Amino acid sequence: MKQTIILLVLFSVHIFSQDSIPPAWSYSAVTSFNINQVSLTNWAQGGDNLFAWNIIGNLGAEYKGERWISRNSMKLAFGRTKQGNADFRTNDNEFYLENLLAYNVGWKVDPYFANTVRSSLTDGYDYKNPLAPRIAGFFDPGYITQSLGFAYNPNDNFDTRLGVAFQEVFTNTFRNYSDDPLTTDKTEAFKFDTGLESVSNAKYNLDVNLVLESKLRLFTRFTSLDVWDVRWDNVITAKVTKHINVNLNVLLIYEKNISPKTQLKQALQLGITYAFI
Repeated sequence: MKQTIILLVLFSVHIFSQDSIPPAWSYSAVTSFNINQVSLTNWAQGGDNLFAWNIIGNLGAEYKGERWISRNSMKLAFGRTKQGNADFRTNDNEFYLENLLAYNVGWKVDPYFANTVRSSLTDGYDYKNPLAPRIAGFFDPGYITQSLGFAYNPNDNFDTRLGVAFQEVFTNTFRNYSDDPLTTDKTEAFKFDTGLESVSNAKYNLDVNLVLESKLRLFTRFTSLDVWDVRWDNVITAKVTKHINVNLNVLLIYEKNISPKTQLKQALQLGITYAFI
């Protein structure tokens, strides 16, 4: 299965790196590098030195033909934090690949097929535990979701889709993400769910140099339609100069199979952003 993921990534990289761009294709490749640093010397009020960094890459390729529409995006994020004499700790760790193919039949909505791949880029640790045990790795767990349904795209600022979905969970060491609690004689390394998936994307200019981007994903299983997985990723970007931005990222996640509590990540960062395409 790792070979499958590598092929998907190589396919996406091939799309993003073509030299000759057909007229119907549009490409984007944006990377940002953010730093947070505090240094204290003989500081009577107390405190500790801090150094944190993260790098985020967003790649996109979109095709608009007379009938067919294809949207492809990839997000890579990784960051580390060091406080005082402690070792570096991971503060960002994400791989997200999404492919969508829709066909314009002249209706208000378009039939579509979508595929998403989600995983951490590298090892993840539970730093709240004094022993800091490893709790995740690359594609351990890994999530692949295919969905088939109808998409609504009224303008360039908003699109949403709803369809029947098939979700596969792959694990190796950390089988608590894929184990079926109803089976007591074995621990499964693979889990398959069928259900419904809804994905909505929005991008709005709040001011001249202020942009809001929001992505909401909902997934429910046919076996438990009253329980929904939620992933709501919001980024507000304030453009200071051509290459310097201030970013506020708020990510909300709720997945009952992973944690009964809502997960929330908030980050305010000043960084350098460069658009290759």
